[in-house]
Amino acid sequence: MAETPRPTVLLPEAEVQRIVAELAAQIAPVIDDETVAAVLLTGGLWFAADLTRALSRLGRNVRFDALWLASYGDEKESRGRIDVYAPFQRPVTGRRVLIIDDVFDTGLSLAEAVRIAGEAGASEVLTVVFAKKPWPLPRAPEPDFVGWEAPNRFLVGYGLDHAGALRGLPDVCALD
Repeated sequence: MAETPRPTVLLPEAEVQRIVAELAAQIAPVIDDETVAAVLLTGGLWFAADLTRALSRLGRNVRFDALWLASYGDEKESRGRIDVYAPFQRPVTGRRVLIIDDVFDTGLSLAEAVRIAGEAGASEVLTVVFAKKPWPLPRAPEPDFVGWEAPNRFLVGYGLDHAGALRGLPDVCALD
């Protein structure tokens, strides 16, 4: 088995937390306690936990849900299709939905989540990503809120993984 390269820290944990707090301050005025905050599993879980706590500190106690989507599997590149492993667990009809994801690269997962929320009857769908990577082609929809304009590198940590490993690193790192 090949040894995993050593991660290079790009964003230390303190900077990650500063970005999350700034995003919460931007999002809090445009949502309410009836908003369903839906994390895209699995990678978005770390960011969603921190963001919903930051929103709570600002007086916004959203309803929490998840969509389990996958486009990468254990590969470093998207397969170009989305598998839906688990849909919403609570009704979103007539509610604002805030889709939360860790990284925006191809845009496939976010677009599928927005489509699913719309078809489920959401009154409005907002999107937030912790990191947005550069991409050579136009992507739709673009996220409503972006925490960090990331470099075009293979990222790990803070929910981002390499074949399921390194998600738990508190920093955002490059693995290339």
